[in-house]
Amino acid sequence: MNEPQPISPRHRLQELLSIPERQRTDAQWDEINELEITLTAVNRAETHAPGVRRNAPASADKPKPSGGTQGKKPFKRIHKRPPK
Repeated sequence: MNEPQPISPRHRLQELLSIPERQRTDAQWDEINELEITLTAVNRAETHAPGVRRNAPASADKPKPSGGTQGKKPFKRIHKRPPK
């Protein structure tokens, strides 16, 4: 009659991570590893979906100016006179 709702992998991972490390059993460690692998694979599949844009910095598309002295005054040559 009342079937238990399946726990989402993210929720289950949070439950397992809330257990202190020294109190976790080998089975719990194995489950954590499996969930992390599963969730990572899901994240990769979502980011490569068509139409999904990656978070790139706004300056990534703009070419950097060459010159290296941006915002500085150009170097002035000082001509020294020969001594009298």
